[in-house]
Amino acid sequence: MLRIVNRVLIGIIGLALVALGGSVLAVGLGVRPPSWWIHDGRHDVLLSDAERTRWRDHGWWWPTVIAVLAVLVLLALWWLAAVLRRRRLTEVLVDTGDGQGALLRGRALEGVLAAEAGQLDGVDHAQVLLTGRRGTPEARVQLLLEPHVDPGHALHLLTAEALAHARDSAGLAALPAEVRLRGVKHRAERVS
Repeated sequence: MLRIVNRVLIGIIGLALVALGGSVLAVGLGVRPPSWWIHDGRHDVLLSDAERTRWRDHGWWWPTVIAVLAVLVLLALWWLAAVLRRRRLTEVLVDTGDGQGALLRGRALEGVLAAEAGQLDGVDHAQVLLTGRRGTPEARVQLLLEPHVDPGHALHLLTAEALAHARDSAGLAALPAEVRLRGVKHRAERVS
């Protein structure tokens, strides 16, 4: 629902800005505007000298204008960051086999997948993040490997066991994964 609201708001704001900018450009290029339009002709300004200097003598005017514009810029940046941020998948659609389906919490599947990956031979720690859509989730897996482990073998165990179990138990056709492998860095210890 939030995604739909964001798209509708972005569409409305975009259309308004394109219409306003296009009309100002058209008036600037010499198109005769309607009588009710805010500009009279190509040499007209947005704010006349009288309108611009009307509040100059009031000490509250310019700090208020600057504060309101700063708040609007901060809100626009916050909204842009919220829209562009990759979100964690909250639920996964599980095929129950009867044509219906069930919803599984994304964090539950992440936890089970991380626990199973963490128990693999040579894996010190595992983290899992699910992204994508609820019908086609994608996994981001980070494995912290022990120093003696072959990374290829650890990757094979992850795909053949943990990811395959998660895919099969959720009834997914595929579970693509981006896997990042890192080695454990042990601190040097003094041996006597």
